[in-house]
Formats: sequence, structure tokens, C-alpha cells
Amino acid sequence: MAKGKSRAAYMISAVAERYEIHPQTLRLYEREGLLAPSRSDGNTRLYTDEDLERLEVILKLTRELGVNLAGVEIILNMREKMEAMQRQMESFVANLNHEFSQHVGHFKAEDKNSLIPVIQINTVSPTAARAETRRTAEGREGRRRFGR
Repeated sequence: MAKGKSRAAYMISAVAERYEIHPQTLRLYEREGLLAPSRSDGNTRLYTDEDLERLEVILKLTRELGVNLAGVEIILNMREKMEAMQRQMESFVANLNHEFSQHVGHFKAEDKNSLIPVIQINTVSPTAARAETRRTAEGREGRRRFGR
């Protein structure tokens, strides 16, 4: 079944002519898993605009940068993973912004003028932290001295 019958699709001969490559090269890219054109009911390869964008990246890597097909596969996989991570980060930031907007009423007046509101967390004062560190160090020293 074709990927999307409502979208524009190009036959292999038109794509080969447009990009000045042999149709066998397109078939090779498909065998190597670099391209995945959809098929018509008559089993004709149909290339969408997304397929053509991917082909342009492949051709740039191979023609201009001299990357072999194994390298192209790695680069394309890394690009896909980076795009997925970008989407995850955008989702995380959107959720974080939503959480911040839910807590806006809990901030002090001077915090509302800041670019990024900060949630107040109960923290140990620097003086108390130094005292705790000193007690911990003294305890280790005592255990070391007395062999405990």
C-alpha cells in the first residue's frame, strides 16, 4: 500500500532524471535501506517529497563529502535520533513551562520580575552545611585514629 495517496509522488524515472543519477542507484539505495519509497498498486516505486529530501542528503554526503554508503547510513540514523531527542526536549520544556505557569501564584513579588521564575526549595544554609561537613570529617578522622 502506498504511504500517502493524497501526497505528490514521483516515479523512479522522474527522480533519476531530476537528480542526474541512474535508476539502479536509487534501487541500490533502497536495497541498502537508505530510501524506502512507497509502492503503487502496480508495484511501481513512488517517491514522496520527504523521500526526495532524504535523497538530497544522501547525494550531498556521497557527492560533496565523499561519504561511503555505510557512513551515510550511520549519519542518517544519528540524524533521526537527534531529531527524536529534539522533540523530547521540546516536550520536556513545554511540560516544564506548564508546571511553572501552574505555580506562578506561589512566587514572591520580586520573583515575578525574573525571566525564569524559581521555585523555592528548602535548603540547608551554607553555615549549617559547613558544620555538617566538619562533623563528618571529624567522625572519619576519629574512626581512622581509633581503628573503628
